[in-house]
Amino acid sequence: MSPRIDPHTHSSCSDGTETPAELMAAAARAGLDVVGLTDHDTTAGWEQAAAAVPTSGVALLRGTEISCADRGLTLHLLAYLFDPDDDALAEAFATARRSRESRSQRMVELLSEDYPITWQDVVEQAVDSRTIGRPHIADALVAAGAFRDRAAAFDGPLATSSPYYVRYWALDPVEACVLVRAAGGVPIAAHPRAGGRQRRLVPDETFARMAEAGLAALEVDHRDHTPAQREQARALAESLGLGVSGSSDYHGRGKPNRLGEHLMGAALLERILDEGNLGLVMP
Repeated sequence: MSPRIDPHTHSSCSDGTETPAELMAAAARAGLDVVGLTDHDTTAGWEQAAAAVPTSGVALLRGTEISCADRGLTLHLLAYLFDPDDDALAEAFATARRSRESRSQRMVELLSEDYPITWQDVVEQAVDSRTIGRPHIADALVAAGAFRDRAAAFDGPLATSSPYYVRYWALDPVEACVLVRAAGGVPIAAHPRAGGRQRRLVPDETFARMAEAGLAALEVDHRDHTPAQREQARALAESLGLGVSGSSDYHGRGKPNRLGEHLMGAALLERILDEGNLGLVMP
């Protein structure tokens, strides 16, 4: 029987609602064999999640979701099993977190003119987080009674097309692939065809350049992809000689994503383990 591998999840160290230990317990209840912790631009949850491995019985795949942008279009890169002490990556993460926070403060300033929300409200929603972002603003809007859940807030004033939206600094995705490989990690493009919140999609040319820089796979099976987008992404991966992944992109409460709803194949995990600087944290 193939192992159940969900390689893309978030904890309260970024924009998830569960601590790393709670996430590991949830992964066990979902029947997972391996779970990837990939908080935004931080490795802060790795140690806590690793400490929960023996109790949960679920192996931990350590990773990070890196904020990238290509010609103004958002693109996220999943990076696995890299050296967490690598200076270049650590500096990129810190810069992205600072930019996200200043962006969030400006968005709250704009939103406060029309919605009952303050920066303190947002901070209170991000108690354990190293990265304050739009999900925490969404939670503050929900707490204020302006929206029923995170998804509704993202479909409204937090959408990239909204007048309240403010851009933030992000790495070039090709440069990010180079940095991840230099740190001994393995990069995979997260939900590359998810365009529900932006009108244009990152072009195939960018993924071709990322492949030349060491990109290992595309995350094809993801709830933000329509069936047609999955087929497009699968065809693109095949044309570029890339692997195919899938995940839940689980965030806990406030989003409908369910642990294990999409999975990574065992062969791709073996490749990540062969090429990465670290190994799985095993029960």
